[in-house]
Amino acid sequence: MKNIRIKDIALKAKVSTGTVDRVLHDRGNVSEKVREKILKIIEEMNYEPNFMARALGTKKVYHFAALIGDPGIDGYWNDPKTGIEKAAREARQYGVEVSLFIFNPYDAESFIKKAEEATEANPDGILLAPMFYREVVPFFELWKEKEIPFVLFNTQIPEFDPLSYIGQDSYQSGMVAGKLIHYGQPQPPSVLVAHIDEETSNSAHLTKKEQGLRNYFVQNNLHHHYEIIKAELNRSNYAKFVAQLDAIFEGNPQIQFCFVTTSKAHEIAKYFEQKFITHIKIIGYDLIPQNLYYLNKGLISFLINQNPLGQGYWGINQLVDHLVFKKEISAVKFLPLDIVTKENLNYYIDESMLYNRL
Repeated sequence: MKNIRIKDIALKAKVSTGTVDRVLHDRGNVSEKVREKILKIIEEMNYEPNFMARALGTKKVYHFAALIGDPGIDGYWNDPKTGIEKAAREARQYGVEVSLFIFNPYDAESFIKKAEEATEANPDGILLAPMFYREVVPFFELWKEKEIPFVLFNTQIPEFDPLSYIGQDSYQSGMVAGKLIHYGQPQPPSVLVAHIDEETSNSAHLTKKEQGLRNYFVQNNLHHHYEIIKAELNRSNYAKFVAQLDAIFEGNPQIQFCFVTTSKAHEIAKYFEQKFITHIKIIGYDLIPQNLYYLNKGLISFLINQNPLGQGYWGINQLVDHLVFKKEISAVKFLPLDIVTKENLNYYIDESMLYNRL
């Protein structure tokens, strides 16, 4: 396609390039008749403004704040951090600066403190994983009041009108887990839904995953046959954690599948290894090293890849497109639901391929 320039439009409209520029940027001082003529030519020539050149020509500096969990506490956050940093390096040439505000992903007070710091920095845009629903709502309201656009990743909360959400459809990922269980065990077993280290009443994404799993069986008229057992587990006291699992599996010997809604599937796999349990299949999330270890050993059957690296990367890019390039962006950018097994793992763990998937 031919690269259409403002000069080409001006020549066809028989006006100056300055007049075309005023119409494009709605600066006034152009008669309605001339404006309509130029707009018609723009449409006919399929003109698209050069957003990149425009951004390079401005001297404005854009400050973004990124609120993420601490990778030193939970390795899951390494990938979002890497994606954010990669996007920040690429956007630096357009005057974008990204500051990280890192909180303890298991401590709501830590999140509040870092969210306050991010707000006080008065950024042009905010990217965050809203893990703590009750605690994040007042910040949503404050940012709306301050007219600070915010992009969400990891957890979708559409009712507060974020600029955009980047990530998986948590509900659909639960449906996928249900289908895997159905195909893997057509003779109805019991299924353990394990929420580890998170309070489901304050974690919308976990609730949606569980709801998706349950609704798969409802929609396929299987809910009377598949018993679903829910457990909220916490590893802060490991002896108590093990005792909880002992009670669950001893009291429910019919369990054949365990669906772990967080990145902690490896904790159940480790328990199975220690207890010599081999007949229960595990479905979990995220390609963190501990999960990959047990996937290779066969103790985890499936991992649903949430592409956290892509979530961080595209989250920053949504802010760049909106604020720097003045583009219209989609309110939701769902990333693919990849099912990873021992057999196809090598296609996902190579770092260069991860970057190519962005």
